[in-house]
Amino acid sequence: MPLISNLTIKKSAMHCQHLHLKLGGKVILDDINLQIHQGEVTTLLGPNGAGKSSLLKILSDEIKATANTHCEISYFNEPKARWDRGKLAKHVGILPQQSSLTFAFTVREVVELGLLPLSLSRKQANAVVDDTLQKVDVLHLADRLYPLLSGGEKQRVHFARVLTQISQAGDKTILMLDEPTSALDLSHQHNTLSIARTMANQGAAVIIVLHDLNLAAQYSDRVLILNEGKIQADGTPWQALTAPMIEQVYQHKVQVLKHPSADYPVVYAL
Repeated sequence: MPLISNLTIKKSAMHCQHLHLKLGGKVILDDINLQIHQGEVTTLLGPNGAGKSSLLKILSDEIKATANTHCEISYFNEPKARWDRGKLAKHVGILPQQSSLTFAFTVREVVELGLLPLSLSRKQANAVVDDTLQKVDVLHLADRLYPLLSGGEKQRVHFARVLTQISQAGDKTILMLDEPTSALDLSHQHNTLSIARTMANQGAAVIIVLHDLNLAAQYSDRVLILNEGKIQADGTPWQALTAPMIEQVYQHKVQVLKHPSADYPVVYAL
């Protein structure tokens, strides 16, 4: 099936060419070429093992692309190699699937780790931390010990830490979220994605890995569907989330209808 692409040209926040990843003899990503735009929520979808998280990890420099492949990654039209890592940390925030932290820090102390690359007075720092704690609905947990929290509460705390880290990014902001709703209840799933949506509306480039097709349809400007290491579809939710494409990639029958009160598709499994 041909690649679906019909996107309005916007300012580039991230650009990668010829990304190839091979792990344990298996090709995970096969010659991926991708441009991420400012002011958009771009969601990566696909079945387990499709390469979604691996792609995000390469874009964030957590893992390296295959050494024998010519691979170029740029942030805001500057090659990655030219960025000072301390400066880049102010502009690129990454929320991984899992964040390992066992020290008896309070919630506030965990979120304050996001202040490390920033230049703020103590008063300004306190205001930023309070604001991010409030946004993700953990301000009431600020003095609790982090290891005693539930999985969903921990996920929200780390989201607050990431939001703190990029609070001085200005008009050059990239937010990468790897399955940010996996441990969250319904209300906090939508709150998390609403924050991401608002940041994109303010000019940030937001990249999210999700499994829920309907959350992707509701909050995304652009949907990329990956399978077998390649991008199978790239377009708006209406363009990418078609029944034939979903059935081809996920091997399951679906029906795609218009939401009864909003202009985005809803996917029903059959």
